[in-house]
Amino acid sequence: MANTTKQTGAAPANISGATNFDPSGAPIQIVSDVDPAHPAVDDNPRSGTSVDQNRIDFNDPTITGQEAVEKALGYSHTTSDQAAKSDDK
Repeated sequence: MANTTKQTGAAPANISGATNFDPSGAPIQIVSDVDPAHPAVDDNPRSGTSVDQNRIDFNDPTITGQEAVEKALGYSHTTSDQAAKSDDK
């Protein structure tokens, strides 16, 4: 016979939406049962990274991944670049 005991872990979480955002773009939310000191939680994911690593943001949903990389690296296509690429195909 199946276990019909109600499991509270499957219930929807009651966590308020973020109203503030960290400079990294991460939403600031308080989750009461998360212990930031627990070894499985990275409470400082940018520790040991450089300014350049934190400057580049590939999370722009309005452009493609290739466009994001080109933008971050300061590369831009010119008409002659695009014509050369079409000739290579």
